[in-house]
Amino acid sequence: MPLEKTTLYYVYDPMCSWCWGYKPIWENIVSALPDNVDVVYVLGGLAPDSNEEMPMAMQQQIASYWHKIEDYLGTQFNHDFWKNNAPRRSTYPACRALIAARAQQAELALLEAIQHAYYLNARNPSDDDVLIDLAASCGMNGEVFKKDFLSAGAHQALLTEIEFARSIGGNSFPSLFVQKGSDIHELPIDYQQAQTTLQQIKALAN
Repeated sequence: MPLEKTTLYYVYDPMCSWCWGYKPIWENIVSALPDNVDVVYVLGGLAPDSNEEMPMAMQQQIASYWHKIEDYLGTQFNHDFWKNNAPRRSTYPACRALIAARAQQAELALLEAIQHAYYLNARNPSDDDVLIDLAASCGMNGEVFKKDFLSAGAHQALLTEIEFARSIGGNSFPSLFVQKGSDIHELPIDYQQAQTTLQQIKALAN
């Protein structure tokens, strides 16, 4: 008799530097999941829309996080981002872009493109034109993507997804939750190895 399906929620934000640091471990987890576990990506919405440049103190604080993650995990960052851009505390555009990408089965491709653009190529995914360009680079239909990305529907879908993330306890990123039946369990994030998390998921899924 097949095992009951289990859902693994990954609550994240495409412009969350800790999610970028966690990426190798997360990919190891996904590649080793049992067949009865379905992965659902949930956008957490780190920072609402803003056209204001970040205050210098905030820029310095976030830049310090990049150095901390680099030292702790060996994650690569291009620190030229802070010299080459006018950073805004605004991740909702990148989140809406991923919702639009889902309609073309390209969410994960665009997520990778956004992270590479931001952390490795010093481009700003708070800018609509950068996101539209990245979508085209992923092979999506550009006109359809742009229409969906800029729609009121994409924004409403994001707000609904953020509300769901908060309802299960997804207040920081990345967060992991396992649901089996009506029970939802939050898992601690281990940034340095996948095995403990995999064991926890398998125990809950059986």
